[in-house]
Amino acid sequence: MAAGLGSRFGGTKQLARVGADGETFLDFSIVDAVAAGVEKVVLIVRSEIEADVRRHVGPRHPDVEITFVRQDEHGPSRSRPWGTGHAVLAAAGQVDGPFLVCNADDYYGRSTYAAVVPLAGELHPQRALLAGFRMAQTLPAVGEVSRGVCEVDGDELVGLVETHGIARRNDGSITATDPSGPLADDAVASMNFWAFPNRVFDELDAGFESFLREHGGDDEAEFLLPSVIHDLMARGELTVGVVPTSEAWVGVTNPDDLEVARHRIAAIRN
Repeated sequence: MAAGLGSRFGGTKQLARVGADGETFLDFSIVDAVAAGVEKVVLIVRSEIEADVRRHVGPRHPDVEITFVRQDEHGPSRSRPWGTGHAVLAAAGQVDGPFLVCNADDYYGRSTYAAVVPLAGELHPQRALLAGFRMAQTLPAVGEVSRGVCEVDGDELVGLVETHGIARRNDGSITATDPSGPLADDAVASMNFWAFPNRVFDELDAGFESFLREHGGDDEAEFLLPSVIHDLMARGELTVGVVPTSEAWVGVTNPDDLEVARHRIAAIRN
């Protein structure tokens, strides 16, 4: 998913160069996904950044089948994207089997792809997978972030709470502000790295139609992928297995995060 506005970053975060050879997070995702067995890459973009993204990824990945989908051409027009659930739905016409979903502006690590991709090819229609990161491995050096905090029973996802204001405090603890409270270092965090059966597109289609009836006039409302998954789980129509990963997440929210991300990527990839 590469259609985000990057408002706090102040530019096209999807093309922020973090690698020693000018690689973006997106480049690392493509390389690691293909190495793990992914056969096709679908990039969900906004129309105004498509040309720039094409110019960047084309020469770097000449042997990879890459298709572009413009999220803003799907559904009613508005100034901001309709949300992550709508982004995935926009790619439906380009996907004919089980598939992964991930953000273009996050670093997930080689072993995350290597663990999830082989399992994704064997998914039955009512089964999905989520990469589960250790909370302590997903925090920036400075500032607060939002994370999906997972409730896990064995290797099964039983709950997912979108939690805001998470940070490592001066006393070494990790706490959140909404909902407020402490979080353990080894709490399981979702970084929006999923594997789905193809039938999820039908559920997203029906869910988006319902969303538009209720919120179509609200410019701030978002049709979010985790909300759809939560509803399917609540109805007993989908189970989600959590695949643990020890990888350290790397990402940027603000411009000041970029140099830190470059140092972390250099240490990880070399």
